[in-house]
Amino acid sequence: MQARPMAYGDIQARVDETGRGDADAHCGVSLQCPSCVTDVDGLNCPRCAFRMQTSNGIVHALPEERIQYYAQFIQDYERIRAAEGRGSQSEEYYLRLPYQDLTGKNSRQWEIRARSYDFLMKRVLKPNLGYEKVLDLGAGNCWMSFRLALAGYQPVAVDLLTNKYDGLAAAVTYQKRLPNPLPRFQAELVRLPFQSEQFDVVIFNASFHYSEDYVATLREAMRCVKRGGMVVISDTPWYAREESGRQMVAERQAIFLQRFDTASNSVKSLEYLTDERLRRLEEEFSIRWTVHSPWYGFKWFMRPWIARLRRRREPSRFRIYVARKHA
Repeated sequence: MQARPMAYGDIQARVDETGRGDADAHCGVSLQCPSCVTDVDGLNCPRCAFRMQTSNGIVHALPEERIQYYAQFIQDYERIRAAEGRGSQSEEYYLRLPYQDLTGKNSRQWEIRARSYDFLMKRVLKPNLGYEKVLDLGAGNCWMSFRLALAGYQPVAVDLLTNKYDGLAAAVTYQKRLPNPLPRFQAELVRLPFQSEQFDVVIFNASFHYSEDYVATLREAMRCVKRGGMVVISDTPWYAREESGRQMVAERQAIFLQRFDTASNSVKSLEYLTDERLRRLEEEFSIRWTVHSPWYGFKWFMRPWIARLRRRREPSRFRIYVARKHA
């Protein structure tokens, strides 16, 4: 994919390299205690005494027992992604995402991210005037939150990773080019630290498949979105057959064991979607998915046909799923 003109243009840095102070970390976001789910005014919970700590502009909203629960997953995941060449010491690398991967190590994946993002902006978000506050779940280095902020939205970024190359701390590059703080939270999908019904849109940004419980995860997203708002699942693998998904998981774990000496399965993520799984969510929440199929190129389109000819399992496909919360 050819690099596109940068949306940030010639915007100059407006703050120093350390980013904004922790006092602005949750600016404009109404919080809920992730430990006892009490609505709070600030970072301290008067009911259970849990305090959400902040560092480098990131609000850490994981209770101690959940930090321990995810510790091995985060350690394995960060090591694998570092070995895969995620992140860079160059600011230009982050500023060009998702349209160009300057490292050249994950270009095909970023091409898919770029096409999905363009489709979201042109076909999902743009027609819905009045949608402003967007919850970016699985924000990673915050590239999507940055792009959304440049487009006039008010994003809030959430991820488990906080490192400076592939996690929330990488957003320092973006903070310098935005007029307002970018709220960032280390939190889990099933215990979001936000009061109910305050976001216009919730986007699972290549992250829904990391869930261990799709019902619990979607329930939390539905709680946080406003009535009439949207929940969007983007860039999660889909298979026509359940068996194909199971086979993919087994293959990936075997590859990880061989390359990285870990199957990276300390957290039992569900890993993929099928139509049956989507139907169950529709029934559980009385919603209806609108399914979009962005064009990812001719080679991507031909992958299922080539797999059949070579008698291989079906490859993953990506679609975008949109559901509205009842008004």
